Amino acid sequence: MIRMIRGAALLAAAVLALSACGGGGDDPLSGGGGGGGAVVVGGADFPESGLIGEIYAQALEAKGVKVERKFGIGSREVYFGQVKSGAIQVFPEYTGALLAYLDKDDPASTSEEVTAALKRKLPPELEILTPSRAENKDTLVVTAQTAARHGLTTIEDLKPVARDFVIGGPPEFKTRKQGIVGLEQVYGLTFKEFKSLDTAGPITVANLRKGQVQVANLFSTDAAIKKNGFVALTDPKNVFGAQNVVPLVHRSKVNDTVRDTLNAVSARLTTEGLLEMNAEMSENKTDPAVVAENWLTGNGLA
Repeated sequence: MIRMIRGAALLAAAVLALSACGGGGDDPLSGGGGGGGAVVVGGADFPESGLIGEIYAQALEAKGVKVERKFGIGSREVYFGQVKSGAIQVFPEYTGALLAYLDKDDPASTSEEVTAALKRKLPPELEILTPSRAENKDTLVVTAQTAARHGLTTIEDLKPVARDFVIGGPPEFKTRKQGIVGLEQVYGLTFKEFKSLDTAGPITVANLRKGQVQVANLFSTDAAIKKNGFVALTDPKNVFGAQNVVPLVHRSKVNDTVRDTLNAVSARLTTEGLLEMNAEMSENKTDPAVVAENWLTGNGLA
């Protein structure tokens, strides 16, 4: 199941705080490009996107670049056209989801394949910069006790025990190739039972924590993983496909300073780092701008 842009009610307050940092009034798309040569950095309407956008914005400001923020924008169908037109010049994206938007039938799955396909299929006005190692993608998660008991670190390790395990996830997970179908075809996994739950939400987390399911479908940067000490199993055969965080930019409206700065951010951004920052916002209610500043300082980028 491809990780697509969606809201997250748990962290909605964080995104509102980020939106307040930018110009443009109540409408995040009001106005055109940044005035006075400002680079307009956008963000979608879920907290992690706004956080990454804030990291980009602060990193650019540290290099003396004037920045305008336009966070809290809705779906890819809305913001993609804004980046293509040049009204927004920088936007945090996820490689697999962006490729699926451009061509839902493209078979690319590894980070390298997806990146190469994007470079071929993006319109000429746009380019992706260097993808980070950070991914927010579907993953299979188990408790630390289950992982230790059965020696589980990868999805492949589930093969000897899957027949005794109940797996939980959203209803569509049962019939999707990036779900139960792919897990059977690619890894040869047959689970004892599939339990229909919510989409990587509190019901799924509670079922895993209480042992009502032994394996659950969550997103790899979900704050619940860190909070509960869950173990996310790696996916060496790429059933879930690559979803690397990457800056999407309007080619003619960013210069080498912008490119080099954003590439330096990507070089340091990891899945674990995103997970920790999401947890900081979710659990400690830390302002996203402060979380971004702390991460940049800690990585020598501010």
